[in-house]
Amino acid sequence: MHCDPRFSRVREVFERHFADGLELGAAFAVYLDGELVVDLWDGVADRRTERPWEADTPVFAYSCTKAIAATVLLQLAERGLVDVTAPVAEVWPEFGVRAKQRVTVEHLLSHQAGLPALDERVPVAEFEDQPAIAARLAGQRPIWRPGSAHGYHALTYGFLVGEVVRRVTGKSVGELVAAEITGPLGLDLWVGAPDDVIARAARLTAEPSPGSESDRRLPAPETGSGQARRAPGALPRTPIGPPKDPIAAIAMAAKDPDSLMNRTMGNPRIQDLQGGANNPVMLRAGWPAVGLVTTARSLAAFYRSLLAGDLLRPETLVDAIRPRASGPDQVLLLESAFGLGFMRPGMSFFVPSVTAFGHTGVGGSIGLADPKYGVAAGYVMNKMADVFAGNQRAIRLMEAVYRSL
Repeated sequence: MHCDPRFSRVREVFERHFADGLELGAAFAVYLDGELVVDLWDGVADRRTERPWEADTPVFAYSCTKAIAATVLLQLAERGLVDVTAPVAEVWPEFGVRAKQRVTVEHLLSHQAGLPALDERVPVAEFEDQPAIAARLAGQRPIWRPGSAHGYHALTYGFLVGEVVRRVTGKSVGELVAAEITGPLGLDLWVGAPDDVIARAARLTAEPSPGSESDRRLPAPETGSGQARRAPGALPRTPIGPPKDPIAAIAMAAKDPDSLMNRTMGNPRIQDLQGGANNPVMLRAGWPAVGLVTTARSLAAFYRSLLAGDLLRPETLVDAIRPRASGPDQVLLLESAFGLGFMRPGMSFFVPSVTAFGHTGVGGSIGLADPKYGVAAGYVMNKMADVFAGNQRAIRLMEAVYRSL
């Protein structure tokens, strides 16, 4: 392990989390102006076998994937292969039906498309067939008028963005990540892990977390019919306003199997796989919304490379992190803000600096960069935190980083 003396308080926070029983296994890495100043890991990767967490232990990082997928699409945009302001139907003709003719690629990346939930239950047989799931979305009608509101597309984001990438290149997001990002940079980061990586990956352990998208209990409970329910109402649907008590609203939505939150988080239903997200099918599937397997060091290095201009032109990145959607989130029931695939500071991305961008993953993982301070960080773990306090460990670590600058 390595920790620059300037960041000793970061190590103290990391170690305290283990001492207080908040961690099973975890890793945290920080780059400052391109230099690795924090590289910590501890605990066990699998509590069944007591296999220790090593320097190169990868783990499933859920929605941290979304920023990686966005970067792939933005690379295509830089090459003139995709126009993010153009209708999706220009590259995916089957999509342009049922009030979706004017949905743009930008709407997909910023969670404004109105397609957060699949209408029909996706069978396990389709979990490794992303085009089939994308075809289901192509036949749906948006829940709200695209562009008029936003709501976190927890799982559908990946099938939508992934299909645009596939239509343009003939390749999956995972294939392009390997060819354009991890290969050239030498990162331990996969969107769809090979068998040897799966064999050494940390095993997630879930705590009770109603209404989120994690491991064996999560995503959400099944509806009575065994299928996700189609949201009623004709377009345009009036967006919700911010609830007076967000925590109470989230708790209520989590208990309702027909809530938009649960329909969004729970289909495809990862818990239909034995072991949930620990199942090799899930680790291998490479969903561009929740398919990332990585180490903390490589997740931080990805964001370091974004800041350095190694992956995107500086002007592309500046435009990508410009907020496109902010305010009441139709799915999360709290305030959220999104650029093109990147979260911006708010209640869903609680970070110490307003200039930071990145993405969280359910259970607590996070990757971020801050151009103002030259910081790039990655935190991953295998003990899935409660939905209401999912990022507290990461928040404390990041607060310690900023206090050390």
